[in-house]
Parts: sequence; C-alpha cells; structure tokens
Amino acid sequence: MMATVEKMTLSEAEQLICDALIGVGARAAVALSVSRALVAAESEGQVGHGFSRLEDYAAQLKSGKINPKAEIRVQSPFPASISIDADCGFAYPALDEAIERGAEAAHLYGIASMSIFNSHHCGALSIQVEKLAQKGLIGMMVANTPKAIAPWGAAEAQFGTNPIAFAVPRADAPDLVMDLSLSKVARGKVMNASKSGQTIPEGWALDSAGNPTTDPAAALQGTMVPIGEAKGTALALMVETLAAVHTGSSLSSAAGSFFNASGPPPRVGQFLLAIKPGQKADGERFANRFEQLLGEINAAQGARLPGQRRLKAREAAQSEGLAVPSAYVDIARRLA
Repeated sequence: MMATVEKMTLSEAEQLICDALIGVGARAAVALSVSRALVAAESEGQVGHGFSRLEDYAAQLKSGKINPKAEIRVQSPFPASISIDADCGFAYPALDEAIERGAEAAHLYGIASMSIFNSHHCGALSIQVEKLAQKGLIGMMVANTPKAIAPWGAAEAQFGTNPIAFAVPRADAPDLVMDLSLSKVARGKVMNASKSGQTIPEGWALDSAGNPTTDPAAALQGTMVPIGEAKGTALALMVETLAAVHTGSSLSSAAGSFFNASGPPPRVGQFLLAIKPGQKADGERFANRFEQLLGEINAAQGARLPGQRRLKAREAAQSEGLAVPSAYVDIARRLA
C-alpha cells in the first residue's frame, strides 16, 4: 500500500509530468497539455485521472498505442460544427483545439458542437467544460470509454462508464461545474485502488461472474455497477450515441483498453456543446435567473450545490500543494 506521500506545488507537478512524458517520446506541446490536465484533475481530488495515469500513458506512448506523432486534423462540416481527428494521440490537445474553435463559433452563432474521434482517455471532464464556462458559455461534454457496464438486465459489458459533465458561468462566484460517471464511481478509482493495493467498497463493481466484489483486480475484469439501475444504462446509451456513433468513433464494446500498452488504440470519442446564454423577451438576463435558481437551492435546508467538494480540494491544493503518493512520484522521476 502507498503509505508515503510527497508534497509539491501545482507548477512543480506539471513540470514533473511534462518532463516524464517528453522523456518517453511525447512532443513538448503535447506533454504540456497532458500534464496540465492531469494536475488539474489531481488538484480536484480526482486521483483516478491524475498522477496514477502517467505510467500507463508512458507505456502506451512507447508501444505506439498512443501515437507520439499524432497530427490533429480539423474540419467544419457546418458553420457551428467542429470535427477533430485526434489521430490516435492524446485527447487533451484535441480538446484544447475543439474548445478554442467551439467557443468562437458559439459566440458567433449562439451554439456550437464539437466532435472528437480517434481519441483516447480524456480524464476529468470537469476540467474541459469549466474552460467553456470561463469563456462565458454553458458547456456540456460526454465521452465514451472502453466497455465496463452491462445493459440493464444483461451480464456482459457493452457500455463504458460514459461520463457526463456540465458547466454554467457565474459572474460573482465560481462557475457551477458538475461531472459524473454513469457507474457508481469512475473506473479510474478502481484502477487507482488496484495500483495502490487497496480494496474497494462493496457496491462499486461486480466480478466476471456477476458477483459483488471488493477486489479491484476482479472488478477490472468484471463490470461496474451503474447509477440509477436501468436509468443509468439508458443515459449510457445516450452518451454512446453522441460520443461514439455521432462522432464516428469506436463503440465502447470495441474500444481498446486505457489501462495497458497492448492491443489496438481505443479510438473512442468525445462530444461537446457550447451554448451562449440567451435572454428572455422581457430583457431579464440569464445570469439573474440562474442566480435566483441557485439561491433557492442554497436556501433549502441540507442542500448543497454540485461541485463544492471539488472547489474545496482545488483551493487546498493551490494554497498547500499536492500530496502525491511517493510511488507515483518515483515513477515520474524515473521516466523523466
């Protein structure tokens, strides 16, 4: 079990991951994009999308499962539609490009869609939709992932954990950001538990025989339990349609694993919407109505807005630094 941690600032963490990725063949600009995304996730407490991913990323760069020479190709089949081929490289540079172009189109046309295909693991979706909110836009993102959830009533996995994220800009408070996996927990948490020698709580996953398990290794060979039972798998189908079918990406059932260096590239997809907040005919601004809605929620006894733990974790990381398991830091230094 990882018993010791090492403290470092966010900038130190970014530089360490960036150097490690360059050390295994990533281009400098790509390594910087990836390192920023991993550290941002780590700072939010989403450790399954942070330092724990570095060793797998490095192995896949070396094997070619992640294309170290990927060239992003951008098309606009319609004025407010952007389509990006990630060329089996990292998802993050493609997302950077999609968000810049999509935000520009949304401000011009009121709405824009962004499709990414031939892509890879995209980490914490909260990071990406928040970028749209910071540009004054409502942001929504979905992504398909390698199969991990069975259709309701079935035993064999067909869908990924297929996360959904949503963000809304706020003028005088942190943007509202919500990010959820359609499994009870993100599969990255199970992967992190497996690497760190921990068990997982019962109710997270099933083994290959369909039995509840607390063994993360057995869970990774089995399936994840969906949120909301049949409703969760219905949402997984929606995400699969947008992120895989619509973008032209691999279905989750055919996508290569994010967790090892063997096999074909995942070729998964991501789909984003950017919406320019509108106004009612009477001139009442969206921002005022949204703050009214949030105010009513906050006034309800016991209620809290989504994303509050994420904000507290990030504030602590910014002021106190990250506490990264020493084993992950050692891996990064060896790679660098």
